[in-house]
Amino acid sequence: MFVDRQDAGAQLAGRLRGLAGTGDIVVVGLPRGGVPVAFEVARALGAPLDVILVRKLGVPFQPELGFGAIGEGGVRVLNRDIVRMAELTQEEMAEVEERERPELLRRARRFRGERPPLDLAGRTVIVVDDGIATGGTARAACRVARSGGASRVVLAVPVGAPSTIASLSDVADEVVCLQAPAALYAIGSWYADFTQTTDDEVVELLRHAATLRSDTQAGTADPGDPLWEVEVDAGGVLLPGHLAVPEDAAGIVVFVHGSGSGRYSPRNRYVASELNRAGLSTLLFDLLTLEEELDRRKVFDIELLARRLLQVTAWLRGMPEVAGLPVGYFGSTTGAAAALWAAAEPGCDVTAVVSRGGRPDLASARLGAVRAPTLLIVGGRDEVVLGINQAARERLRCQNRLQIVPGATHLFPEPGALEAVAAHARDWFAAHFRPLLAATPPCPAH
Repeated sequence: MFVDRQDAGAQLAGRLRGLAGTGDIVVVGLPRGGVPVAFEVARALGAPLDVILVRKLGVPFQPELGFGAIGEGGVRVLNRDIVRMAELTQEEMAEVEERERPELLRRARRFRGERPPLDLAGRTVIVVDDGIATGGTARAACRVARSGGASRVVLAVPVGAPSTIASLSDVADEVVCLQAPAALYAIGSWYADFTQTTDDEVVELLRHAATLRSDTQAGTADPGDPLWEVEVDAGGVLLPGHLAVPEDAAGIVVFVHGSGSGRYSPRNRYVASELNRAGLSTLLFDLLTLEEELDRRKVFDIELLARRLLQVTAWLRGMPEVAGLPVGYFGSTTGAAAALWAAAEPGCDVTAVVSRGGRPDLASARLGAVRAPTLLIVGGRDEVVLGINQAARERLRCQNRLQIVPGATHLFPEPGALEAVAAHARDWFAAHFRPLLAATPPCPAH
């Protein structure tokens, strides 16, 4: 099982790493769910990222049965067997294509904006999706890539049906699949978090990938990318993490993920990148091992998660790169409860806490002992969680504030909502880190 699409993409990138440096590579993701997976592959290989847009052409009297597909640049791929079986005329096929092509163009404009599609001619094209069941869309995408002039097509997915994977070798030069279970059932059953990817997330991932590549080529890469891979010692348990340390960092923020999430959470990674841009170090790590995540009791064991967080914080204090920096916690959902529980422990000197859509009620008995200034960020339309956080404020005795993001729901997918979360978190940490840094005496000259 994969934690989420980012975890799947990172694992898939590991399998594909041998392709790096073998030629002119471009990675294309199938919107929407394939794009977060493709982003990780593109970043690991240092390759450009784009979407590959495909619209199925359905038989008029049985739309779920595809007789072909269309892609950008006027590409049209037909399944001659289906056309013959359905006895379709040229006029019927043209009518279906005429109906689908405007939607193809609309999605292209939505995802890329003013950026032109990447040129595939003469390049190795890695087509990525989050999983394959029947393979119809993947097959069409590979044909579209070939029609676009790709010299080599590699189809790469985290999970797929064995028979389908085997059948796709006729449209791809190579098919890479990490898991091919005999009983697939549904793609989503192989992910702990299979939350639907939004259009806005696709747009942001494409923008971020383009910025990363541009900055890398110019020698001005974001200090938080690529992230430094670390293994965090949490009391004898090694937990994988990503540490980013910008130059002259003003503090470090430890991310405490909620249930079913981890260091690849797209929302927390976005917030972390914004904090990096503001000159703050970040540590994103998995609170549980892969085996532990399968035990739902441990996923909701707030005391265990808080103890891990304290052990990670102690480990962090010994890291020369961030030694002496103020430490903050950024918790989401159940991770916010763990952050508050840890902040209430005697001897915990965390400087500030931020909760995003948090469940402070899961640490209700400890709230009165929290000393660190705490910011609770909740979506205005996340009514249940908003009520929980309003009740939690009555128990908190530390400096605290409830920040409501108007119009936002629980995961802040609305346009501008996650940007608001990042800005509020940045300002909260900066306001509480600065006085400590100002009070720290300079190192003696040698």
